[in-house]
Amino acid sequence: MNLSLRLSETVKEHGSKPAFIFDGTETTYLQLEGAINQFASSLKELGVNKGDHVAIVLGNSPYFVISLYGALRAGATVIPVNPIYTPDEIAYILNNGDVKAAVILDLFLPLFEKMESMLPELEHIITCDTPPTSDKKEIDITKLSIYTKMKRFTKMLSTGNTQFEGPELDEEDVAVILYTSGTTGKPKGAMLTHKNLYSNALDTANYLKMNKEDVIVTVLPMFHVFCLTVALNAPLMNGATLLIVPRFSPDSIFNLVKAYQATVFAGVPTMYNFLLQYDKAQPEDLKSLRMCVSGGASMPVALLKGFEQKFKVILSEGYGLSEASPVTCFNPLDRPRKPGSIGTNIMNVENKVVNELGEELPPNQVGELIVKGPNVMKGYYKMPEETAFTLKNGWLYTGDLARRDEEGYFYIVDRKKDMIIVGGYNVYPREVEEVLYNHEEVVEVAVLGVPDPNFGEAVKCYVVVKNKTVTAEELMEYCQQHLAKYKIPSSIEFLEELPKNTTGKILRRALKDQILQK
Repeated sequence: MNLSLRLSETVKEHGSKPAFIFDGTETTYLQLEGAINQFASSLKELGVNKGDHVAIVLGNSPYFVISLYGALRAGATVIPVNPIYTPDEIAYILNNGDVKAAVILDLFLPLFEKMESMLPELEHIITCDTPPTSDKKEIDITKLSIYTKMKRFTKMLSTGNTQFEGPELDEEDVAVILYTSGTTGKPKGAMLTHKNLYSNALDTANYLKMNKEDVIVTVLPMFHVFCLTVALNAPLMNGATLLIVPRFSPDSIFNLVKAYQATVFAGVPTMYNFLLQYDKAQPEDLKSLRMCVSGGASMPVALLKGFEQKFKVILSEGYGLSEASPVTCFNPLDRPRKPGSIGTNIMNVENKVVNELGEELPPNQVGELIVKGPNVMKGYYKMPEETAFTLKNGWLYTGDLARRDEEGYFYIVDRKKDMIIVGGYNVYPREVEEVLYNHEEVVEVAVLGVPDPNFGEAVKCYVVVKNKTVTAEELMEYCQQHLAKYKIPSSIEFLEELPKNTTGKILRRALKDQILQK
């Protein structure tokens, strides 16, 4: 079984039911199935064959859902890409991922025009219509050098075959490659098989008791694995309805939950904080919700309790990572939850806390969290050494420090070394440091995460420069040219020198202590 086949089964059971609602328009499961087949058959006509790689550079929209399932049905491997990445970041992923076709908003055509020389293997650019806006610039696409590679998404649907049957898929075939930030500064492509994604979506759906009556607020970014499994694939397993939201704002969430009587909301702690702090919010605004789930970053206990007390809804915190498709733990719904905990094993997944020798530790001792199950990735794309370091004897070594209590509840003690989580997005210091080191005036740089009331953490840089006339604003502007918005430093502090040990290694701990003393 795989996601594509399971969706076809859902269509047979719930064909006339809304699969998703977007901008006030309902699309039934039967209509979705037809569009998926049309897109898949058109991909086949373009020469996209089983095993070829298709990138999706889109925000939350019906385009994304149809592209994802259409590419999977055609036997292709999907590579979701954050559309707010810079040209350098997108080009790296498309090149490293050997992408043959990319689905993009027509708004991004000038961006892809600039990247053409960096993407020699990209054969097809499939464009989706961006809604008209006052700041959208009209361009003559016939004058673009990439014009010959362009295909229109709507035309592909109109000419596609609604009865298309794709190739037979093996459960060990790679379905999706998710690029995660790497400690080396270069993203790593986690290869998730059809078995990985299907098993985790099914187990998550069962664990959270998702059913055909549920209406899921799908506002988390669809290109992110949290949304992909919890708020997209899992709901479609059992005939639930997705309420697709293009972008998060407290006002829109409260209005949509009330208008459509949504039953499940999935978000990161930052979203819950904004909802709780929204001055127009009333306790009854979320009364239709039976459950909220949180992931992507640690949920402060005070925030969890405050949200539940105000809105009278269960907020269940879980844990996952891209390499595990992603869910491994969730706080249970049928017995007491423990604030501050990431919960217990979900079905078919085993978590353990081990020492440096890989030996399981007794309760309440801190060690590395490792994971085993049908959801664990096949490996990193074209990175055998990284794969061997992360996957050992069938176990995924997460790099997170954790402990387990006597009742089997897990607690994250510390995150992957030096990683910063900004509003649920992972930022590795090395990635930001590499950019700043490329600035001609920068001598040394160290990047740390600092507390932020709105986003959980923010990026702070300590920099040593050659020329004292260099300003923080200048360096931030430089970062804006090379980094996604959430990776850009919120503050830059200039130092005469960075603290180091006897071997010359920069001592991050000394800088962290400096932050704590302030």
